[in-house]
Amino acid sequence: MINSSLQKTLANEVNLKGVGLHTGKEVNLTFKPAPVNTGFIFVRNDLVPSVEIAADIQYVINTDRGTNLEKNGVSIQTSEHVLAALVGMSVNNCYIELDAAESPIMDGSSKFFVDAIESAGVIEQDEIKDEYIVTEPISYKDEKTGSEITLIPSDEFQVTTMVDFDTKILGTQNASLDKITDFKETIAPSRTFSFLHELETLLENGLIKGGDLNNAIVYVDKPLSQITMHRLKVAFGKENISVKPNGILDNLSLHFSNEAARHKLLDVIGDLALVGVPIRGKVFAHKPGHKVNAAFSRKLSQIIKKDRRQNAPKIDINKEPIMDVNAIIKMLPHRPPFLLVDKIFELSDKHVVGLKNVTMNEPFFAGHFPGAPVMPGVLQIEAMAQAGGVLLLNTVPDPENYLTFFMKMDNVKFKKPVKPGDTLIFKLELISPIRRGICHMKGEIYANNNLMTEGELMAQIIKRK
Repeated sequence: MINSSLQKTLANEVNLKGVGLHTGKEVNLTFKPAPVNTGFIFVRNDLVPSVEIAADIQYVINTDRGTNLEKNGVSIQTSEHVLAALVGMSVNNCYIELDAAESPIMDGSSKFFVDAIESAGVIEQDEIKDEYIVTEPISYKDEKTGSEITLIPSDEFQVTTMVDFDTKILGTQNASLDKITDFKETIAPSRTFSFLHELETLLENGLIKGGDLNNAIVYVDKPLSQITMHRLKVAFGKENISVKPNGILDNLSLHFSNEAARHKLLDVIGDLALVGVPIRGKVFAHKPGHKVNAAFSRKLSQIIKKDRRQNAPKIDINKEPIMDVNAIIKMLPHRPPFLLVDKIFELSDKHVVGLKNVTMNEPFFAGHFPGAPVMPGVLQIEAMAQAGGVLLLNTVPDPENYLTFFMKMDNVKFKKPVKPGDTLIFKLELISPIRRGICHMKGEIYANNNLMTEGELMAQIIKRK
């Protein structure tokens, strides 16, 4: 069974061939496995030496006809369909090698990329996935266009797009993705599209050299002149061009009645991948486009970086914990008033996140200090160690038969005083694998999104006699 909390990469490399939509050049694209914490890296292997460009919003330079990246004069064009496929298949780490600047358009969707990823296989990696958990609404609005994107808390990544093209042929459409596992079937086959008036402009400027009627839906929003008809015949290598009753150029059939809205949703997913971290939240995108997608991604990236400087775990303290105080008592030997952990919200083989509500009724406040109560630093360390004890005891099938002993602490820093009313969040992660029952951890205590205390702790698990 796949663990959704672990990072994932490809089991094997896989290659595709196609042409760039705008350049018309043949392109080879290869997906390759990548180590943990790599993210998505584009590699221009047609250059000597090869050049790597991370899929990062900081490198976005142009969004006119796709989301285009550039680093030190080297570019990657039309990145969004490739990135959407990787996100849609729950891949976290991947090298994307290209022997040209523009990604292959294939059929104008993410379908062929998804099929390639599926054929290569997706495997788990030995590292927890770093997610950005949305805890409050985040919005961006383009006042000129009315385009707006809002991100709200949700238990999983979800996207809803609402588009209004203000044309008779293609008016208002909506599309939703409630589960990322549905991406392959419901979103990936949705092809890119254009209106006839846009197509005429592109043709006049010598673009869409790689276009044909199989990789782009063309909605006819104006009368088709003889001049335009001739240009289209030449561009697409067709002897006959016609408009079908559904208003689509030539004989292409829609995969979905709201295929345009679904493709816009696909683009949102691909563009949000440039944030560089998986998102746990729901996206509402009204009249999305690459420009507003990129602007929102840039804002979100800045928020995440600011939050990460604090590095406080994102948990909903109102949700049911995975361990309450009764479950903790069954595992730890400590008892009130010396039990200093109230809840456990996250627990894996490498980390633990716990909580303690500090009240005025704590017995240590009576003498520390009268009139100016402060939680003793030694008890803060003890509280962290108890949370670490949960992590350590979770590795044995019968924790009630074991005890944990605090061995040492290093690099301890008390940054801010802990006072009555503070809700302490404990975060402990293994520095090295547990060996011979000895656990070496990095521990942090947060309150009000501020780092209060940190240090390195070592403890040992010993069987009761």
